[in-house]
Parts: sequence; C-alpha cells; structure tokens
Amino acid sequence: MRILVVDDEVDLAEGIAAALRKDGYAVDVAHSGQEALDELAHTEYDLITLDLTLGDLDGREVCRRIRGGSAVDPSVRILMLTARDGIDDRVAGLDDGADDYLVKPFALRELAARVRTLLRRDGSATDSVMRVGALVLDDARREVVYDETPIRLTAKEFALCRYFMAAPGTVFSQEHLLEHVWDQAADPFTNTVRVTVGTLRRKLEAEAGTTVIETVIGAGYRLVEPVA
Repeated sequence: MRILVVDDEVDLAEGIAAALRKDGYAVDVAHSGQEALDELAHTEYDLITLDLTLGDLDGREVCRRIRGGSAVDPSVRILMLTARDGIDDRVAGLDDGADDYLVKPFALRELAARVRTLLRRDGSATDSVMRVGALVLDDARREVVYDETPIRLTAKEFALCRYFMAAPGTVFSQEHLLEHVWDQAADPFTNTVRVTVGTLRRKLEAEAGTTVIETVIGAGYRLVEPVA
C-alpha cells in the first residue's frame, strides 16, 4: 500500500513517514497542499494523511479538490490530522470528504491502527487479520502463518503479501506493484518487483507445498487460495 504524508511540519511529517515505513508501507512526503496535489496528479495513492493547517492550501481545500477533481482518484482514503479538536472542525473535515479524523498530539500506534482500518478493502472486516485459505496475515502483530506455522518475511515481503491478500485472485502487473508497494525512491528500471515476488513465493510455497502466487504470462502475478 502506498501512502502520501502531507504536513508542513517537516519533523512531524518525517516521523509519521518513518513509522509507517516501519509497518511496511511505501510512503512519500509532501510539505504543502499544492505539492500534495502535484504528487496526486501523477502517482496513485491508497491513503493520504492530510494535515488540516498547511501554509498554502489548507487541508479542507485539498480534500475538496481531491473529492471533486478528475485528475485524482476520488476514492483515495483520507485521514485528516489536526490540532483543532472542536466538533465543528471535525464535522467540517468529514463533510469535505475526509474518511477519518485524528487530533494532535496522537500516539503513532493509534495512527497506525487508523491507517490499517482505512486500508481494509473488505468493508466487512472487523479486525486486522486477513485470511486466504490456510494463509493468515495479522497486520497488527506483523505475523504471517500458514496452517498455524509462522513464516518469517522481510518488511517489503510482508507489505507485498498484504497487498496480494487484500485482493486474492486479482492479477497485478509489475508496474502496478511498483506503484503501490514501493515509494518514489524505488528505481523503476530494476528487477526489484520480480525478485521480491520470487522470494515471497518461495517462502510461502515452502510451507504450503503448493502454488500460492501464480505468474500470469504477459500480465503479472496473482495470489491463489492455498488449501492446508
């Protein structure tokens, strides 16, 4: 999952980004409303943490432009961050299109939990556990198990596994995975996606004893349901 952190407080923005990267997300940072809109115009994000008070465009204006614009995916999830704790401010932000609202100061653990909640594609999910057949990923505990056997993954392998498990059966191209699981520092001319998919596949299939990630020739990769 790829996240854009928007905050004009540089230290805070970098702190949030570092915490989210530690959780395996691909994270980019913008320090103004216009910079955020510029990033959104050419990069597809799954979620934005958006500060309400910015030096140029405020968070509410950025939010309105995202929800009403044609150049940005209007379905991107928006977590509004602000020091304003009045009910009118929270209602206004939600009315402008924010999906959730977090008041500063906040604990990074709570921010991470809000992000996990917003990024769940299955609206029926009620916790941080994802299941595809015998394969289980616990996002809060940072654990992946197959038929109750733990599988040790790197942070990037975990992020890739989480992305596949959010949409089992969906074919993702290398370009799509690079866009959503890696950040802007990734070199698009390397084989990093192919290599990481390969190491993840070997680790999962060593436990499953069957195909878990399929290569679809000319299209990309998909997660298939392993059976214990």
